[in-house]
Amino acid sequence: MKHLNLALGAAGLAVFLAAGEAVPRLGLVKEAYFPPVSTIAGALAREVSDPAFWTALGDTLTGWAVGLALAVAGGLLAGVLLSVVPHLREATASTVEFLRPIPSVALIPLAVLLYGTDLRSVLLLVVYAAFWQILIQVLYGIQDVDPVAEATARSYGLGTLARVRYVLWPTALPYVMTGVRLAAAVALILSVTAELVIGAPGLGARIAVAQTSQAVPEMYALIVVTGLLGLLINVGARTVERRALAWHQSVRGEVAV
Repeated sequence: MKHLNLALGAAGLAVFLAAGEAVPRLGLVKEAYFPPVSTIAGALAREVSDPAFWTALGDTLTGWAVGLALAVAGGLLAGVLLSVVPHLREATASTVEFLRPIPSVALIPLAVLLYGTDLRSVLLLVVYAAFWQILIQVLYGIQDVDPVAEATARSYGLGTLARVRYVLWPTALPYVMTGVRLAAAVALILSVTAELVIGAPGLGARIAVAQTSQAVPEMYALIVVTGLLGLLINVGARTVERRALAWHQSVRGEVAV
């Protein structure tokens, strides 16, 4: 089954690339707006040979990684505090539900006002968007803790830190890993979006420059790079998730299948 899925995936990719080459060649779409795949591949090769491309890639990955790390740390800490401190979750529920739906892109004017086109503008948007993915999953995970296990831990005199380590954390970890995987994808989206709109250094800014200078093949090549980045990040997050949850029933069942 695994080999069949790989073959079908490769066949689908080949058909997609062939269509991308044929559609502009046949005149169905103007090449000025959608170049053939071979032209985009040539532009991608030129981009890869340009040192400025690697600098932009590094800037994007820096904003993504730092923002994601801050969001994970903040989401974990806030989620645990809201869950273990009595009545704190109820007191903050309305605030959380008000702030969570605000689109991060709506904060772009604030980010520009505070930090201009600096990396901190990117981090503000990335952290805000990714933080909620972690926080909500942590809250759901801790809420799923078995009340009997919690009561048993209390009866044995376990302190708050011990209950978090031995009772809350094992139950919440699958939720946390799901949140990290979602947050990683969201962080990349916001990182590129911030660079594209604000002009902060990175792949997004490079895409904007290519678009304004009518370098259409290079623009598509850079878009392909962002897509490949997203794919690699998702695969990496899933790999980390499977290894961290190797003991969990869901992962054992997935491996067995």
